[in-house]
Amino acid sequence: ETSTWRERQSRLVVTFATMLTKFETKSARVKGLAFHAVRPWILASLHNGVIQLWDYRMHTQIDRYDEHDGPVRGIEFHRSQPLFVSGGDDYKIKVWNYKQKKCLFTLLGHLDYVRTCSFHLEYPWILSASDDQTIRVWNWQSRTCLCVITGHNHYVMCARFHSSEDLIVSASLDQTIRVWDISGLRKKTAQPGVGGLEDHLKNTAQPDLFGSSDAIVRHVLEGHDRGVNWVAFHPTMPLIVSGADDRQVKLWRMNESKAWEVDTCRGHYNNVSCVLFHPRQDLILSNSEDKSIRVWDMSKRTAVNTFRREHDRFWMMAAHPTLNLFAAGHDSGLIVFKLEKERPAYTSYQSKLFYLKDRYLRVYEMGTSRDVAVMQIKKNGSSYRPPVTQMSYNFAEHAVLLTTNTGSAETSAYELYAIPKDVDASNPEAVEPRRSSGIAAVWVARNRFAVLDKTHQLIIKNLKNEITKKVQAPACDMIFYAGTGSLLLRDSDYVTLFDVQQKRSLNKVKMSKCKRAIWSADMSAVALLGKHYVMICNRKLDVLCSIHENVSLKSAAWDDSGVLVYNTSNHIKYALTNGDRGIIRTLDVPIYMAQVKGNNVYCVDRECKTRVLTVDSTEFKFKLALVNRKYDEVLHMVRNAKLVGQSIIAYLQKKGYPEVALHFVKDERTRFALAMECGNIEVGLESARALDDKSCWEKLSEMALAQGNHQVVEMAYQRTKNFSRLSFLYLITGNTERLKKMVKIAEIRKDMCSHFHNALFVGDIRERIKILRASGQTSLAYLTAVTHDLEPEAEE
Repeated sequence: ETSTWRERQSRLVVTFATMLTKFETKSARVKGLAFHAVRPWILASLHNGVIQLWDYRMHTQIDRYDEHDGPVRGIEFHRSQPLFVSGGDDYKIKVWNYKQKKCLFTLLGHLDYVRTCSFHLEYPWILSASDDQTIRVWNWQSRTCLCVITGHNHYVMCARFHSSEDLIVSASLDQTIRVWDISGLRKKTAQPGVGGLEDHLKNTAQPDLFGSSDAIVRHVLEGHDRGVNWVAFHPTMPLIVSGADDRQVKLWRMNESKAWEVDTCRGHYNNVSCVLFHPRQDLILSNSEDKSIRVWDMSKRTAVNTFRREHDRFWMMAAHPTLNLFAAGHDSGLIVFKLEKERPAYTSYQSKLFYLKDRYLRVYEMGTSRDVAVMQIKKNGSSYRPPVTQMSYNFAEHAVLLTTNTGSAETSAYELYAIPKDVDASNPEAVEPRRSSGIAAVWVARNRFAVLDKTHQLIIKNLKNEITKKVQAPACDMIFYAGTGSLLLRDSDYVTLFDVQQKRSLNKVKMSKCKRAIWSADMSAVALLGKHYVMICNRKLDVLCSIHENVSLKSAAWDDSGVLVYNTSNHIKYALTNGDRGIIRTLDVPIYMAQVKGNNVYCVDRECKTRVLTVDSTEFKFKLALVNRKYDEVLHMVRNAKLVGQSIIAYLQKKGYPEVALHFVKDERTRFALAMECGNIEVGLESARALDDKSCWEKLSEMALAQGNHQVVEMAYQRTKNFSRLSFLYLITGNTERLKKMVKIAEIRKDMCSHFHNALFVGDIRERIKILRASGQTSLAYLTAVTHDLEPEAEE
């Protein structure tokens, strides 16, 4: 295809972006990478001969395998079996079972380094490419070589199966790319074919030494000036992409009869190591020994992003089959990254949720569940459009601001759209936007919006996108809505409340890297969201509370009652303005909340689908009623709501409401503890009877004694057989009848000491003399008798 000089020059202009790194390792040079299709695992084959298995979500190494002798260059998981295959410089292909943590068998046959190896998606085949200038197809079930494909006259650096057709593509240092038709091999080995089983057996009985009928060259692609390092099929279109030592990335198209070069992507300034198609977007990714990863627009063939490392050359790349994840291997490890954030662009006003999907602005009505497209978004002359990162809606003018923040001030831009009033839902019209560069754009009045331009200057514009004034504001790198005439300005360490009319800062709060500001409906409170922090402030930006989460925060919305409902990747949680918080429900997939109404959470998922999730708001409404001292509501909820669980009990205990907690507890030991805490003798007595535990009776006796309930104290002492305390209780309450009984009990128990004390308490002198005499204390018995003028007893 022809291009003008200006277009060719524009292809050399690249954007340096910040990589969204999800996981990173430090190791020897990584030569091979493979994602697991389902589990959050990645295999890395290293230049030192080790294979590592990592969990990129938990950031932990699961296993390592080191049976290869020398660098391991090829690696891949099987899509459905617990297997992976590896190929190395020891000429060996090994098939491993990761559940059994061992090598099952080794395939021998290559005569030089094995460069790549991969599984067929459908058949039990392994494809390998080698420096012995051959490509081999193996059956991993029978452990045999099915086919040796020859034709290249230099090292074969890469060979890949087509995802749906009987094709193989290979790249070689002979500067060619070859497309091979392997339908003959499939007919011969994988199914009987048209001739039936007899014909199939007849064909398989005659081995073909040269493999000419098994694999036929369909296309030879010539165009690279140096050796080709990597090649890949497009997953759905008849396209091939290749990268070579001539520093170029080439795009090729093919049909049944021929294949031809479409265009060349120029920009790398060293050998291109690996190249692949984005599984779901019109993008090509390439990495190189020039220490960069480049992302190319497939339709324009221009670089839209470049990620660079300081010291490490890139060697390998892999794309996750279903998720928006990529991995790249370099001289000192690997990185797992995203090209762009998966957060959908959305905003809400009253009962309407505005969101972008498939280049359409759609409106979802929360009450009726009506969902219609109201406007088509302009493509801007490219099949690839960076995602919209911020949406701001103006209900008075029925207009919307869409900001695309690419991470670079030079390429970030916003668009102002006037939403059509008469909408044809079946065919929404494409509205011409007013477009300008800018890092962020937010409405500040009915007909004015603020823009943070690429020089970080704050400017105010009207609906015609004309500058009305420039505002001297504190240095910032992002702006958020803060009501009419106000903005929140974010810098690296602070968030500042700024009055645009008066051009002065009203307050500021210390918070690093604030990502979003969510205001309550009455604008009385704001939640500032960071990656792991939520800070709740009032209208004047005074901090009410702050919350830390270990898992990254995704979104938040205010409930009608003034409770903040927020979510992480896997939980929906709530937070009161006093800092009390809890979990409402778990999540299967990340969501982005727009509004919370009653027990419904209206949200959008990563596929840009609107969802309504049901949550139980009883717990946080109960806590809110307690905090606001609305005890009639508390009582109503206690009687009618199904509030159970240790967290509620612990919360009530912590906040000083143990008597309320008693209503929720069925466990007797917990009921007893709560009863002791709030001094409820009746509930404590019930639980003590049920438990019949000595320690419980002792605690109950102490509580009852403090309250002066001597009947309960007496029962507790009786249950614990604490006779000394029981006697003393009868003494201080003047119960002589019971004391006399205690004398007899002590006598039966043959407890001399207790017997004597009880006789002393009763005032029975003769009993005391009797006890002293029985215990051998005759002198004391005599003295006692003489002292009390009991002569007969003294004479005895």
